[in-house]
Amino acid sequence: MRTEPIHEAYSFVCLRCGHAWEGTYEIRHCRDGSGRLRADYYVRGGMKVPSPLTDNACRVCAGRRIRILRQGRVDSARPTPTQLP
Repeated sequence: MRTEPIHEAYSFVCLRCGHAWEGTYEIRHCRDGSGRLRADYYVRGGMKVPSPLTDNACRVCAGRRIRILRQGRVDSARPTPTQLP
């Protein structure tokens, strides 16, 4: 059984190069065999995409070490040059 889509936004920071960005997703949920609600798939820009929480990469350096923050936290999450590896 499917439910109405939920819209969520996240902030992301690459721990490799410091690039930060935000993304808004439509999340489609369904109920599993036990009746629990689970994320079925994510939609961005009208296209089905992998979960940004488990499969994300930096578009600048292709780094896969990504910190996920709540929406609106990009500016406060940017590392200073001394914090970068």
